[in-house]
Amino acid sequence: METTALKAKAAQIRMDLLTMIHGAKTGHTGGSLSNTDILTALYYKVMKLDPSHPKWEERDRFIASKGHSVESLWCILADRGFFPKEELKTFSQFGTRLIGHPNNKVPGIEMNTGALGHGLAISVGMALSAKLDNRGFRVFCLMGDGEQAEGSVWEAAMAGAHYKLDNLIGIIDRNRLQISGSTEEVMGLDPLEEKWAAFGWNVVSIDGNDMDALVRTFESIPTAAGKPTLVMANTVKGKGVSFAENVAHWHHHVPNDEQLALALAELAAVRESYEQEERGI
Repeated sequence: METTALKAKAAQIRMDLLTMIHGAKTGHTGGSLSNTDILTALYYKVMKLDPSHPKWEERDRFIASKGHSVESLWCILADRGFFPKEELKTFSQFGTRLIGHPNNKVPGIEMNTGALGHGLAISVGMALSAKLDNRGFRVFCLMGDGEQAEGSVWEAAMAGAHYKLDNLIGIIDRNRLQISGSTEEVMGLDPLEEKWAAFGWNVVSIDGNDMDALVRTFESIPTAAGKPTLVMANTVKGKGVSFAENVAHWHHHVPNDEQLALALAELAAVRESYEQEERGI
């Protein structure tokens, strides 16, 4: 899929996740909107995967350490054919597989995640096993920036560098907001790039809502032989919905009927513009 088509796809995924959250009356809206471009680049362009064989041994692995922002992932897995799209209507309902965090009863999910600070350690283990078994798959781990206050993240970072896991890619959704406000007010993280570099990772800082930059960066991995890569994806919380962008309140806010209609109209216009560009109109 070309970059323009990926941009249109990301707009559609944002529409789908908002509709799903609105129907369920629950969900982590802001972070799912901010990470949509990252996941779209990975699942439609970069990662090796086969929805008809979700346990294919050579597949690339994806771990959503910031598991609370699962809504974009559910919509993408459904769109890629890992499970029927109709099932999105059951999100967070009684008896559903599509709960508020990744659930490995669903095809395409490697691990139950969402206890923040655990995803990178799991990813280190997967990447190390690939090296030991001479397997060619890569492991992508998406973390939140608020999650960087967890000590276990830094223990895993040390291990990833120690074992020279250049098949391991950490991604930080750096939207600078968490549930209780600014990350720098809750627990200051900067200079975050320098900290990861000091732990032995090759750090690439990009606009995490720029599809061209995402694809270019992910396709250049490994960015340094013998080093894991950390992609600092600087994003906008609530990206794509004008009244939700950079508003901490939208971390766990559900759009009402009017807000949903406004958001869908905005995103439909964006999607249409990219579809016209792709058609050369």
